[in-house]
Amino acid sequence: MKKQNCIICRKSLNDGIIVNSKCVCRRCEMRLLKLEIGSDFYEYYKQCIKKNILQIKAVEDRCQNYQL
Repeated sequence: MKKQNCIICRKSLNDGIIVNSKCVCRRCEMRLLKLEIGSDFYEYYKQCIKKNILQIKAVEDRCQNYQL
């Protein structure tokens, strides 16, 4: 099985959370919880999440839902 990397810091994942099959390490998760809205880090983390997690949703929205 391929080792997962954090979508924010790109380090190997030892623990953390998985959202839509994308991983956020424990360190970045804790930083996210303590961030002040509007700070530079907040904007950076927001862009990482948009780029890596929300792109999956955009692809799903463009695909037709075929019923078998």
